[in-house]
Amino acid sequence: MNDDFELIGGEEHREIKVIPYSPDWPKRFEKEKQKIQAALGRYVEYIDHIGSTAVPGLSAKPIIDIQVSVADPDDESKLLLQMQKQGYVLRVREKGRRMFRTPELDVHIHVCKVSSDWERRHLLFRDWLRHDSADRKAYQKLKERLAKEDWRTMNHYAGAKSDLIREITSHAEEWARSTGWQPRH
Repeated sequence: MNDDFELIGGEEHREIKVIPYSPDWPKRFEKEKQKIQAALGRYVEYIDHIGSTAVPGLSAKPIIDIQVSVADPDDESKLLLQMQKQGYVLRVREKGRRMFRTPELDVHIHVCKVSSDWERRHLLFRDWLRHDSADRKAYQKLKERLAKEDWRTMNHYAGAKSDLIREITSHAEEWARSTGWQPRH
């Protein structure tokens, strides 16, 4: 880990469970989006459903990933207390990003800088998987295989996916260049 990264509460062992896509996931996102908007108001530029639960038909861990784009994620005076009042707990403090989650561990909220590489990368990956069935199937197959193993932490599980994620991201970047794809929130 680098000095710009703080994992609040330390490492945790969690069972990795990948389940079939649920049409309830977008509904859950909408519910959480309203809570986040109520908490942060005009400080929020965009709130997007990202990650595997945002891709119809893709099996996923039943954790809703939400990306919140703001002017300055490092300004905790505009974030921390407001998110805590909605019941969210700060889990990761990193330069240019914060990650909150629910106490039930079923929602992860990634706060990033608007127009940042972080924001673009996650929206592009989501949109590409929505578009391309071959990469979507390959990603699902890898996740299902990896979920059968016992991982020390969720970060170790995520790391085991990184080679395929790089390959899929390369395909997504080619697609973005050829189609003129731009982040659409």
